[in-house]
Amino acid sequence: MTSSNPTPRTPAARPQDTGGPDGTPDGPGTPALLPPQELHAHLTAHLGGAARAWLDQALDEAAAHPGVHGPLSVWELRLAEAGRRCGAGHADAARVVILHAARAGTEALTRVYQQGTADERRAVLLALPHLVPGPEALPLVEDALRTNDTRLLAAAVGPYAARHLDAHQWRHAVLKCLFTGVAVDHVADLPRRAHGDAELARMLADYAAERTAAGRPVPADLHRVLALTDPTSAPPAGDNTRGSDGKES
Repeated sequence: MTSSNPTPRTPAARPQDTGGPDGTPDGPGTPALLPPQELHAHLTAHLGGAARAWLDQALDEAAAHPGVHGPLSVWELRLAEAGRRCGAGHADAARVVILHAARAGTEALTRVYQQGTADERRAVLLALPHLVPGPEALPLVEDALRTNDTRLLAAAVGPYAARHLDAHQWRHAVLKCLFTGVAVDHVADLPRRAHGDAELARMLADYAAERTAAGRPVPADLHRVLALTDPTSAPPAGDNTRGSDGKES
């Protein structure tokens, strides 16, 4: 981990922590949407013996010494090792379960985010819905939304943002995804929040007009989100920001 910085720069992900050729992790799905117990079970089933033993030790250490201790807690060191120890495809999930085992609250998550690499910051964003029930950690999401790191942006618009960003911030987060090419599939609870949102529809139409006037293509995702804003369409059923255990992640 690097030295603290109130608004850290967001470098590109390190090669060893990148999954497929497009930078998409190839692990068990989005860790923000799956309960930590399910993530742990997936890791146990798919990691090799050495990696599994390392993870078990890391989780034991985190559980034995939760929270922040001195300048650097032992579990924070394990976050930095996760990509090398567990492989690119499992690094996100491993970091999230370590943070969960450490019972990292807003203070600890903020420290990791401010001092960590882009991969560690991404893990913090993915862990937020599991660890912070209220809006206290929104400054971390807001910071990530100011970057142009698409992996951080994709993690920032997950279930925590869906539950806690106000309408103005959320609309701009959707636009930021369109600006940077982040697929709107990453935007948690998009159908519910976009439904009947006339202001979002106006912003999307303005953006499309600007692109067209400049001779640039309009992202296909824009038309998809614009259709969701139609107030005459059937409202979406349920709230998809909940985890697979039926509780808010």
